[in-house]
Amino acid sequence: MGQALGCIIVGQSNVAIKEHFGKFDDVLQPGCHCLPWCLGYQIAGGLSLRVQQLDVKCETKTKDNVFVNVVASVQYRALADKASDAFYRLTNTKEQIQSYVFDVIRASVPKLELDAVFEQKNDIARAVEDELEKAMSAYGYEIVQTLIVDIEPDVHVKRAMNEINAALSMRLAANEKAEAEKILQIKKAEGEAESKYLSGLGIARQRQAIVDGLRDSVLEFSENMPGTTAKDIMDMVLVTQYFDTMKEIGASSKSSAVFIPHGPGAVRDVAEQIRDGLLQANASPNLLN
Repeated sequence: MGQALGCIIVGQSNVAIKEHFGKFDDVLQPGCHCLPWCLGYQIAGGLSLRVQQLDVKCETKTKDNVFVNVVASVQYRALADKASDAFYRLTNTKEQIQSYVFDVIRASVPKLELDAVFEQKNDIARAVEDELEKAMSAYGYEIVQTLIVDIEPDVHVKRAMNEINAALSMRLAANEKAEAEKILQIKKAEGEAESKYLSGLGIARQRQAIVDGLRDSVLEFSENMPGTTAKDIMDMVLVTQYFDTMKEIGASSKSSAVFIPHGPGAVRDVAEQIRDGLLQANASPNLLN
């Protein structure tokens, strides 16, 4: 209706292309404009100055022969001072941008291995942006920013990579577990060695205390009963220990039946065996010397 009356309204962040008898005449900025259509003036079309985004998905191959889908996000806008170029010089802006993105990605990614593609995605995005900036500026468009938003390998490759990472994690966990078990074994061995060492000290002190006690008993008995020999005192001590041992064996609830020779002669035999063992032990170093 407004155009029928010779008026046109251009919205904010938009421009309109005015023609006179089919020839470009002017770029109409946002606002109300008089358009005497009866004199051959008309609106050829409009152009948005807002930032637009185009997502381009490109399939290519890496240097190590892995097919990947690279998704690039291109943000662009038309320049107000070059609106006529943006309107007249390009038939399909999105297809033009997509062609340049394909060209740069398929020239860059095949030079890199898969891991390097993930590591250098910012470099790839910068290369795409530089190429688009040089090409699209001649057509009245500005490239605001270019991002590589996704790099997706083939499904089979992705599954294989996950299995490799899982195997590496399991190997690392196994190594850590083995190292922990090794430390536990070492600590356990150190603890057992320390325990045996302390047990040996305790047994040695116990035996030393027994020897000291026997020595004191022999000396005290000799002083109280003159005429007795050390042999007589030791025989009596052995008899006393023999009966104490028999008492402990009989009092133990878990002991099995034990058959040992018992009688007055048995004590003498035990005493003689102990004395013979001591004499042999004392005689052996002398024979060696």
